[in-house]
Amino acid sequence: MTREEFQTKCRVRRLNMGDTVSAFDCHDEDLNDFILNEASLYRNALLSVTYIVEDKYSGEVLAYFSLANDKISLSDFDSKTEFNRFRKHKFVNDKRLRSYPAIKICRLAIAQSAQNQSIGTYLLEFIEDYFIVDNKSGCRFVTVDAYVNAIPFYIKNNYQFLNNDDEDKHTRVMYFDLASLL
Repeated sequence: MTREEFQTKCRVRRLNMGDTVSAFDCHDEDLNDFILNEASLYRNALLSVTYIVEDKYSGEVLAYFSLANDKISLSDFDSKTEFNRFRKHKFVNDKRLRSYPAIKICRLAIAQSAQNQSIGTYLLEFIEDYFIVDNKSGCRFVTVDAYVNAIPFYIKNNYQFLNNDDEDKHTRVMYFDLASLL
């Protein structure tokens, strides 16, 4: 699916309080359970906001993503030296803070019927644009705890590993620098 087809066929909208999704299958029970049973609880508790991608014509939920506030800080690194190395390449001296604002992709899932159509890439671009163009507060990075099997997808979309202390885990912390789009 091209970007134009995606924009013609699909609509991205916020899942509002009280909204529910009754059917979704991405072949991952944890991700399915979140959108079917937990997204509204997280929204009501002000912990995350979920957005769904609907087919404009059928109303089918093709994908969803959930976002929450995050930060990249000294505690994300094994040492102050590693943190300083990270921020030295990103910021001029007068902008070296103890932490930097980020938005976290808490969940991102594509329905089985819509997989392998580049929808995931379009959603990352949507999120990146959303926090550059429509951002309501400062946000420099997009972060994600990527499942090991999703790491190639994030690498293909220019995400980088934040550190190496999670190499043997089932998820890896990755980030995208929004300033790279300016």
